[in-house]
Parts: sequence; C-alpha cells; structure tokens
Amino acid sequence: MAAEACLEGWKIAISRDTGALYLAIVEAIAQSIRKGELQEGEKLPPQRVIATRLGTNLSTVTRAIAEAQKRGLLDATVGRGTFVRINAGGSSWRVAGGSVLDLTMNSPPLPQDPGIQAMIQGEIGAIFKQQDAQSLMSYRVTGGTLQDRQLGMQWLAPVLGRRRASEMLIVPGAQVALSAIMSSLMRPGEAIVTDLFTYPGMRSIAAQFGYVLLGVEQDEEGMIPEALEELCARHRPRVLYCTPTLQNPTTATWSVPRREAILAIARRFQMSVVEDDPYSLLLKAPPPTLAMLDPTRVIYVATMSKVLSPGLRTAYIVLPGAEMTRRITSGVRAICLAKAGILDAIVSRWIETGLAQHCLRSIRDELTQRHMVMRQILGTRAPDKTPSPHVWLPLPEWWSSADFVAFARRQGLALVPSSVFTVSGDPPAAVRMALGSASDLSELRDSLTNLRSVLEYRPAEGFSDVV
Repeated sequence: MAAEACLEGWKIAISRDTGALYLAIVEAIAQSIRKGELQEGEKLPPQRVIATRLGTNLSTVTRAIAEAQKRGLLDATVGRGTFVRINAGGSSWRVAGGSVLDLTMNSPPLPQDPGIQAMIQGEIGAIFKQQDAQSLMSYRVTGGTLQDRQLGMQWLAPVLGRRRASEMLIVPGAQVALSAIMSSLMRPGEAIVTDLFTYPGMRSIAAQFGYVLLGVEQDEEGMIPEALEELCARHRPRVLYCTPTLQNPTTATWSVPRREAILAIARRFQMSVVEDDPYSLLLKAPPPTLAMLDPTRVIYVATMSKVLSPGLRTAYIVLPGAEMTRRITSGVRAICLAKAGILDAIVSRWIETGLAQHCLRSIRDELTQRHMVMRQILGTRAPDKTPSPHVWLPLPEWWSSADFVAFARRQGLALVPSSVFTVSGDPPAAVRMALGSASDLSELRDSLTNLRSVLEYRPAEGFSDVV
C-alpha cells in the first residue's frame, strides 16, 4: 500500500520539524500528495497504525487528520476510513497570482472580434426589454421548457441528428448532469468503467457517491476494445463512461470502427453508456456520436461551457426512452431542482438569433490560430492533433509530471499534472495545458515561449519541490 510506504518518510520529516507535531504531520501528508506519492482517492492506514508508526499518540494523529480535512487534503468518513481527497493536489499546481499565465482552466477562448462582443452585450439587454423580469429571475421547470428543449435539439442536431425534444433535459452544467445520471443508475460500491486517464469531475463523483472507477488501457486513438472486454468479463461494471471525441485530457478521438466495437461490447455486457461530449461541436466535421450510432442505449451529455462560455452554465442530457428520462429527471430534481430563468433565456435567444453559432465559428477559428502558435513555438514537441481547447503534452525523459509542474510553477506557469486524471497505476510523464486560458494570442505566445525553456531545462540530480 503506497500510503503505508509513506509513513517512514513522514517520521523522518516530523523529526526535523521544530513546530507543533500535528502540523508537521499535516505538512508531511501535503508533501506526499504534491510529489505524487499519495494518489487522489487513496485510502490511508487506520489512525492507530499511523500513530504507532510515527511514534506519537492517537490524539495527535486525530488532530492532524482533522486539520488536513480543513485544508482540503483528506476526506474522512466513519465506517469507510480516511482518503486523499480528489483534487487535493490542486494547491500544489494552481497559481494564485504572479504567473505569466494559468494554463490549468480548460475553457474556450473568448471571441476576439469586437463586433461579436458588442452583439453579446446587446442581446443581454434585449432579453430584459422583451421578457418579463419576474420570469427571468425565477426557477424554470425541471429539465427546461418545451421551447428551450426544442432549441437545444436544434443546437445539437449537427452531432445528434433528429431527436425528440421530450428526450432532452436541460440542467445547470455537465457536473450536475453526470451526478444526476450516476446517482440514478448506480449504487455505492458498484463499478464504472472509464478511460485510464479520465475527467477529474468523474473522479470526484465516484469519490462522493462511493463508486469504483475501473480504468481501461488506451492507445493513441483512445480506449482499447480488447482491454475493455477483458475488464468487463472480470468485473461486470454497470456503466461505461467515456468521451470519444477530443477526450480530456489526451484529446484522443475514436474512429468509427472503434466506436462500433465498443458499443458492441456494451450491448454484450448490458452496460449503460454515458457519452460525455463537451467538444464535438468545435470540429467542423465531427465523427458520429455514440448516441447517433445507438440511440437506444447511450445517455448523451453536452455542455455550453466548453464550446461557448463557462458562464452560461448550461448542459444537455439526451436520453434513450421515456422510463430513463423519468429516472434521470428525478435525479436532476433531487440535486438541483431547476435552472435559473435568465440563463435559459440567454442560451435560447442566442441559438434562436444565430449568435451562438456565430460565436462558435469564431471560437473554432481562434483555437486554430492558437494551435498554429503552439506549433511555431514548440516545434516537434507540439502534439499534432485536431485543434481543441486542451493539449496533452508528453514530457522529456528527465522529468516526472509532479516535478515538472512544480518547476514550471516557479517559472510562472501553472499546468495540470497527470496524477489529476490517472484512474489507476503510476501517473505518466505528461501534463495537460489549456490553450483557451490566454486572453489573446500575444499572451499565449509569451507563455508558450516560457514553457519551451522549461521543457528544455535539465534539473539537477535529486530535484524536489521541497523548500
């Protein structure tokens, strides 16, 4: 158990610390998380075992665990134990200020066209002039009005084809959508099969609800069908969660034959398929979604946050059949009740007037330019992938992910280490960077130039993020 292996290092660290013993233990835990020795979701030994191994008393360890919880490092539940919190390592790779650029937030770039910005401001003002303020400021019906859902289906038609508005729910964000879906389909202790490197939000959901995540080996194209079939035969998971197009973090995109092969496995093992599709609309010619290939099995989730703006907080769930729609509607109602009227009104008006499509085209063009800048600066180190808001960057052999992120932070760059995405096994030597974070191309160019120098730097033997 990796956590038990850390105890000897903790003992040495606290013996050198001259401050309060319980705070020294907290700092030792934090260091293990920052260095990747403790993985998110990993269970710690019982507190009595920790106290014995560290040569201290139980009350000191209990106080340290409580303080680590306050700092967002650990989650402790009576009867289950103490676990490293999902995203606990955030404080070690996020930069609060003073950086050239924070490349951790995965969002689309704002349209740079002043004309589009003026249109956005004008449309918001027009909504308040044309609609009743009381309606705008109140809750909408759970799942959205019929008109909002019809416009949502119109927005998604390029990737879904023709579907009925009654099959759609509109919810405040993809995280709400995924939480409602999983809590409606799963019971604590049951397994979700996913990519070996997966969306951190799904890791958070699994930790919160007590689900088991099973990572499937992947290649450059994504999830490997043979590895999925072998895992399903051993564990019989209830749900397959996947992002087949521009997967987060790797940007892998399944071919049509691979999509068909994985759907065939899902049918054979009677798994529900949850297709998380934040990015397909960013492609001018996206591959067919799983929901198009098998609309009777696939639960489809899309969001405005990754293709237009996080501030819109709008996600769509498209469901296979009336019974599944009823179940997931109950789950949405239990988690968030409904969306605010003003957000629904903005999104629907933007779709209806064509502003949403206009913004989407502008964002596609901006991302294409940003990838061109990246290739100009990073050269052969730049991944040769279809433009997306994020990039999965393999590191030189002399860097580990944790050490590279720590060193880059000192040079004014914030990146996301691979441990944040890794479901099982050792995190690979790679990082994710978000190209949409920069305010413009000039700022992006400066940050990538800095990144290139960090990539080329060879650290001294024994480099560590310990100060």
